[in-house]
Amino acid sequence: MLLRFLAVLCVCGGALWGQAKFEKRLERTTRVFTEIMATPDQSIPQDLLHKSECVVIVPGAKKGAFIFGGKYGRGYLSCRKSDGVGWTGPGAVRMEGFNFGLQAGGSETDIVMLIMNRKGVKRLLKSRFTLGGDASAAAGPVGRTVTAKTDALLGAEILSWSRSRGAFAGVALDGATLRHDLSVNEHIYGTRYNNRDIVELDLDPTDAGRGLVTLLNKYSGRKGRAD
Repeated sequence: MLLRFLAVLCVCGGALWGQAKFEKRLERTTRVFTEIMATPDQSIPQDLLHKSECVVIVPGAKKGAFIFGGKYGRGYLSCRKSDGVGWTGPGAVRMEGFNFGLQAGGSETDIVMLIMNRKGVKRLLKSRFTLGGDASAAAGPVGRTVTAKTDALLGAEILSWSRSRGAFAGVALDGATLRHDLSVNEHIYGTRYNNRDIVELDLDPTDAGRGLVTLLNKYSGRKGRAD
């Protein structure tokens, strides 16, 4: 009886720990986007945000230590609702990849990606895709009022930025992969949904994800129109 009680206690404790961890990550995701958009001259251009179809935010992505610098992180995506008004509940993502070069010591970086067209959305909602391989990607420009009209940016399916030690800039993430984080989705929604289900079924964001959706609606509630 005691062993059974301890086993149940461990299972429940593990579930609560996992839930607390994903909720903290959601809070951090929301905070990262708030801080980035709060500085007009060092933020994502407003016109690009209005034109985007989805947003991916990976707070505190980690970069490996020496020679072979692996990068990995966990975060969330949200996409426009089918009518273009408002954003869907968050879906969890894992970002993984490797880059070469001498890197003395690890670091943490906040990453934001905008998916700019339906082709990019289709790739994003696959179980796994590679930036710069499966989808065309480019470093995004910085500044709330900047209008990006270069051929490279206009043709990109995904634009990306990073923030490290307070510095915010466009960054190329070629070679990094994104995949669904099904275990986290199960914590949020009670079912092991993939991100395509979350977006296409327009699932309720739940209390944990409502803060992120509210924030996205604040900055770009309706596609293509400044709020």
